[in-house]
Order: sequence, then C-alpha cells, then structure tokens
Amino acid sequence: MRMSRLMVAAALAASCASQAFAHHSFAMFDFTKRTTFEGTVEQFEWTNPHGHIVVLVPPTAKDPATVGRWDIEGQATNIMRRQGWNAKTLKVGDKVTIVGYPMHNGTKAASLYYAVIDGKEMYGDPNRRGGVGTLGVGAPADKK
Repeated sequence: MRMSRLMVAAALAASCASQAFAHHSFAMFDFTKRTTFEGTVEQFEWTNPHGHIVVLVPPTAKDPATVGRWDIEGQATNIMRRQGWNAKTLKVGDKVTIVGYPMHNGTKAASLYYAVIDGKEMYGDPNRRGGVGTLGVGAPADKK
C-alpha cells in the first residue's frame, strides 16, 4: 500500500513539473515600453498556457513601424475569462486596437495589456496595472 501511494505521489509530482518546465518567462517583453496599433484579427487562439491573437496591421497604419503581422500573447484563459474574455470574444476579420508590451528584440510580438473591441477595453492583465512582468505594480510606462 505504501509503495503505491509513493508511486502515485511521484507520478503527480512529475506531471506538475513537466507543465512548469513547458512554461516560459515574460522577460522577452519590454515592460518599460508600450505599443498601440489597430488591425484586423487573423487568428484568435483560446488555449492554455496563453491565449494568442494574430493581428494584421495594414500599410495605412498611423505608425509605419507597426505595419505587419503581430502575435499577441495574452494570459492564461482562466485569467482572461475573469477579465471578461471567452472563446468567442474575437473572430477572424474583427477590427481591434491592441495595447501591449513589445518584444525586446523588435520582433512583431507583444504581451497583451488590453484590446479595444467594439469600443470596450478588454484587459488581458489580471491586475489591469502593468502585466505579469511587473508583478502587478505597474510598469514605468503605465500611464494612459
């Protein structure tokens, strides 16, 4: 009996550890900067460990540096759900404004701060004050 409990405990610990190793840091995002752009949703993935929004920013964008395809990383779906998101919040073809923290290396990707959908701000940040990289205390650029 003791051996089977030990084996169950070891299996449980191993399964949790594999999930932790599969996750990543948010250090790749620059939480001292914020980028804002408007575009069209090409894809919306409501999956864990993070939701993703792929947005195409047209050549007519206000800021030419934002033109192109962006991969926006949201929070875990359980966190986003508490912010009002669900699997049907966005669909291909929707117009959206994204406010997020860009990658340090300049790649067209960002961590979602919030999206403006039909005039409503939909936060991806569980604290609505700066994202997970700032532990909820707000990034230096956290002024609207």
